[in-house]
Amino acid sequence: MTHAMLKGSNVPLKATTVRAVLRWTPGQGVPDVDASALLLGLDGRVRSDEDFVFYNQPRHPSGKVWRLGKKRVAEGLTDTIQADLSGVESGVGQILLVASADGVTFDRVRSLSILLYDATADGEPLATFDIRPETGEETALICGELYRRGESWKFRALGEGYVNGLKGLATDFGISVDESEEASADPAAVQAPQTPQTAGPAQPLPPEQPTSPVPRQQPAYGYPANLPTYGYGYPDGAFRLPPQGPQFIGR
Repeated sequence: MTHAMLKGSNVPLKATTVRAVLRWTPGQGVPDVDASALLLGLDGRVRSDEDFVFYNQPRHPSGKVWRLGKKRVAEGLTDTIQADLSGVESGVGQILLVASADGVTFDRVRSLSILLYDATADGEPLATFDIRPETGEETALICGELYRRGESWKFRALGEGYVNGLKGLATDFGISVDESEEASADPAAVQAPQTPQTAGPAQPLPPEQPTSPVPRQQPAYGYPANLPTYGYGYPDGAFRLPPQGPQFIGR
């Protein structure tokens, strides 16, 4: 039996491995949507940056939560997170299921829903939730959460949004997003090469003219454009979000 969820409602889960499928309808002007997951400790925050499963870090180190990727289906496009709930560490109390749209507002995403399946069996979804952003200005949404209740798990429909995107959401739950090197991508800091001058009598300098400031180009999510796109391997060990982008598979 499929449970049609309302915002804030919950349903107990008997399945030990679940597949959370984000689905939306593509079209002109509709942004690409990415699924991700945050594993939260018992204090409601991530234990480390490794608790963030997303497009550039698709598998949790425990191997129990991972991103399956995008597919084109008859109903539209999907992106999927799968979780082996029976093997999730006891220190994890919640798994947030997140949708982000790379800085584009969700009022442009059509027919967004999350469908929860028993990953070990074929058939209808265990639960469905049609997600309607509260304002339409959100650029990231917590679509739902898997959470512990004693020795079992439940699923709750949420639909809570962030206007500052995946970066704001991740920061809110303890992910360290470093923007200290953002200036390294500033085109205003790049100087034009100097034309060689031939020797000659010194000439008076012309009066200095006011110049218009060069517009600052912000990298996506504060991610320096001149550094690698993976979240680790930085000299200072800081975690950074790379730019999002279409990653369709299995067309």
